[in-house]
Amino acid sequence: MNTLLRRSLTQTLVILAMGIMAMPVVAGGGSEMSEVPYNEIELNPISMMEAETLVGQQEVYFFDVNTLEIWADGFIPGAVFFNVQNWRELLPKNKDAVMVFYCANRLCTTSNMAARETMKLGYTGVRHMADGIFGWRMSGRVIEKP
Repeated sequence: MNTLLRRSLTQTLVILAMGIMAMPVVAGGGSEMSEVPYNEIELNPISMMEAETLVGQQEVYFFDVNTLEIWADGFIPGAVFFNVQNWRELLPKNKDAVMVFYCANRLCTTSNMAARETMKLGYTGVRHMADGIFGWRMSGRVIEKP
């Protein structure tokens, strides 16, 4: 391939790549695709190992943001089903209490959104467990069922 053709092909690929990067990022969870929101609020991650040490402690709350079907298959002991319309009523009065939010796994974003919305309300002890209930179960940790 001659140099001029190679350079032209390279420039075309660079232009295409730049055009693709300029497109908005979209995501869908079984519904129509929509633009992914940008979040200014940084999540405070927690590992399953650290979360396990908090189960059953005073002033520590676990919030399961899964669907009712996933919830029914088991949840972290003491966790509260959080995927409800009146979720604000489930939050503790103490805005410094430790709260661990989780959903299904690292691909699930509902716990991210719930944690951020809670932080917007002034809660400071919000943690996010990205591995979710599937990671918890697969690691052999104890679960409860309703």
